[in-house]
Amino acid sequence: MKNDLTSMSDDPMSKPLMRVREGALIGGVCGGIAKWLGWDPTLVRLGYVILSVLSAAFPGILVYIVLWILMPREPA
Repeated sequence: MKNDLTSMSDDPMSKPLMRVREGALIGGVCGGIAKWLGWDPTLVRLGYVILSVLSAAFPGILVYIVLWILMPREPA
């Protein structure tokens, strides 16, 4: 049986949500979400673009800008 502390540290969602510095294309928001979820950043970016296009782009752009402002940047 695993210790609860070790299983918690293996969970990617136990880490804080932060924008990435390395591999950021615009503001690091999609890369940060991908890292937090443990997913491929390309899939998150593709999903973001598809959702933005399907929602007439404006809500997607607005959400990205808000997340860019609110999400802290990963330490150097």
